[in-house]
Amino acid sequence: MGKDAEFLNYIFQNAKMGVTGIDNIKDKIYDDELKNIIATQKKEYQKIADEATKLLNDLGVSEKEISKMAQVMTYITANLELLKDDSTSNIAKMMIEGSNKGIIEINKNLNSYNNMNQNVIKLAKKLLATEQHNIDELKIYL
Repeated sequence: MGKDAEFLNYIFQNAKMGVTGIDNIKDKIYDDELKNIIATQKKEYQKIADEATKLLNDLGVSEKEISKMAQVMTYITANLELLKDDSTSNIAKMMIEGSNKGIIEINKNLNSYNNMNQNVIKLAKKLLATEQHNIDELKIYL
């Protein structure tokens, strides 16, 4: 698999992890405004995942789904955290921490992959901007 496909799969998985993370906590959100913000963020993650899928298909490659083990671990971790504290503030903190991890990984990948297709770089930067925007939106709930 080429570098473009590897990076696109990373972008796809990062965005899908955002969708999965939101799905894991959305039923625990009681603040209607936060619920709307999180729903909008989920739609943006899904758009990015779909765009990564399209670019992968253009390369003749299929996307690699997140492993079931990673999905289960994310679910268990989120639910254990919410058992301790299901406040709006803690939910915002959890989402911000997830976005921070995403930002670190996106930057790491942008720095390690050279001579990438400009559409791949553009999508990576869109995901990076989305993660930062999500953090900025959630800060008021801390």
